[in-house]
Amino acid sequence: MIRAKPALRERPLYDIVIHMSTKSADPSTTSVLSVRVSARERALLKEASEQARTSLSDFVRGKALEAAEIEVLERIVVVIPASDWEKVEAWMDRPAEMIPGLKKLARKAATWQR
Repeated sequence: MIRAKPALRERPLYDIVIHMSTKSADPSTTSVLSVRVSARERALLKEASEQARTSLSDFVRGKALEAAEIEVLERIVVVIPASDWEKVEAWMDRPAEMIPGLKKLARKAATWQR
């Protein structure tokens, strides 16, 4: 017989404290980032960190940094000076180059199809 886990209450809040490296002369210097989460959120994060075989702090720090990098990269705007615009158009209009390594890779079956 399968028993469902008892529902977690939403009331209690927990703090997750993450020590993050800062850009300073001393690489061991860290700063503290404190995050408030509900009991349900903490249980989910703890379960995920255990499945990833890492500490809760390392898991949250890693996922937060990963999300931050994606967010920053998605918001990058490329500015091309008007004086260079003709060079960019010429580059885009030129014929594609054959890259042997990419051609070989494109012919390979996906890992999950092997």
